Amino acid sequence: MSFVDYYKVLEIDKNASEDDVKKAYRKLARKLHPDLNPNDKEANKKFQQINEANEVLSDPEKRKKYNLYGENWEHGAEYEQARKNQSENKNRTYNGGFGEEDYSDFFGSMFGGSGRGTQTKFRGQDYNSELQINLTNAYTTHQQTLLVNGKNVRITIPAGIANAQTIKLKGYGGKGINGGPDGDLFITFNITNDTKFKRINNDLYASVDLPLYTAVLGGEMMVDTIDGKIKLKISPETQNGTKTRIKGKGFPFYKKDGQFGDLYITYSIKIPTQLSEKEKELFAELSKIIH
Repeated sequence: MSFVDYYKVLEIDKNASEDDVKKAYRKLARKLHPDLNPNDKEANKKFQQINEANEVLSDPEKRKKYNLYGENWEHGAEYEQARKNQSENKNRTYNGGFGEEDYSDFFGSMFGGSGRGTQTKFRGQDYNSELQINLTNAYTTHQQTLLVNGKNVRITIPAGIANAQTIKLKGYGGKGINGGPDGDLFITFNITNDTKFKRINNDLYASVDLPLYTAVLGGEMMVDTIDGKIKLKISPETQNGTKTRIKGKGFPFYKKDGQFGDLYITYSIKIPTQLSEKEKELFAELSKIIH
């Protein structure tokens, strides 16, 4: 993986304040957000880069390490400990200091240079990304292609994925150093609702308009579920606000084939409008009978 200068990514200099970092990130995020650039791969790549840059530069401790070690900032503590150990060994053997030449040789031996020491392997950097999908897509297992570090990665998204849930793709992070293992990619899901259903865990909730005549006399009616229509039997004298449960017509359980939550329907009785004269007469007669 080629080194990415996070300061250049956010279009700021190294003396930028924390507030400058936030402002620069927000400005670029609004400009490069995938929702505004749905088919622009380059914008998608830059959006991921500014997220990575902001994650590091907005954290004082991470920024300090990044300024000191550059692309190897995540291994700064390991480097310092290894340097300390080697320095102590040199002092015991030669009773001498840790000169600039030794320092360069040592740094090179750790991070792939031409030093004289044994190269130390380091794990690659983990990447974090956010993926937005809609509720309909989350209902079924499907595949999507992501742009990760300039490469297209095709992933399978299991049915039942939850909003804000994070999954790990092993080995899809930064390249390892000196033959060390690659880092991982962590994807957090942002699920938008494109349906009339409300999802709570694995159950779905919806309100259905019920004609007055059906509510009074009973009957049958077709209602929507997230994967099609079903016929429901309506009991006579059904009251407004009555709830009914349809077992197994909710959301699938994550990575549990064949297991589903339930669908809860709340009936909202619809009062008829634009009545004909005949209908008004009948309602008037009914009113006299009831009273």
